[in-house]
Amino acid sequence: MNEGSLGIPSHLTKGFMTELKGRGRRNSKSEEAILKATFELLKEKPLRDITIEAIARKAGVGKMTIYKWWPGKAYVALDAYREVIERNIPIADTGDVEKDLADLLRSTMILSRSPDGRIFGQFLAETQSDPDFARFFREDFLKPRRDAIQGLLGRAVKRGEIDSTVNKELVLDLLFGPVIFRMMAGYGPAPIEADTIISTVMCGIAGQTQRPLARRRSRKVEHPIEN
Repeated sequence: MNEGSLGIPSHLTKGFMTELKGRGRRNSKSEEAILKATFELLKEKPLRDITIEAIARKAGVGKMTIYKWWPGKAYVALDAYREVIERNIPIADTGDVEKDLADLLRSTMILSRSPDGRIFGQFLAETQSDPDFARFFREDFLKPRRDAIQGLLGRAVKRGEIDSTVNKELVLDLLFGPVIFRMMAGYGPAPIEADTIISTVMCGIAGQTQRPLARRRSRKVEHPIEN
């Protein structure tokens, strides 16, 4: 029988996202207890060492209650982690795309350097060995936030701040790729580098009517590589 890295037969997780939409999430005490217990366990030990049994025991629910809503521990953990991302990395639109992107990137950097932020790397690792979870991670976790940021970029295009021919998907990768790579590699960048990264990207995507603020306030800041 073919099993994914979650230790669950792959046929049980296949089509999970489509099935999930029909299940309907309830704002119940049990669900809240499960998510809270899962996140507490994530702060104590790696995802690979967490079991559904441990989550159920800590939440005070039965294992079948968890399996009713999630096919495995990584899915529960990702839902538990979602609130951390939404709370620490808000997506604001003030009408100044350069400022908004710098604030967003800086928040991402700050979280990535924290104990809570390093949990994110465990989900990335899980996607490498479990294609079903990888699809869920992309479509249910990443896509809504990427869509929201692309909406921010689209409104900036209408204001003339960004070139209308810019590939928005690529812009997101250019902005956040360095943070993810360095987090996985184990060093920086420091949050203060957000302005430098944004300035560099804006020089390439700015619309003709917008002179990037970063050009007026640009400065070079060197940071040692952190272990």
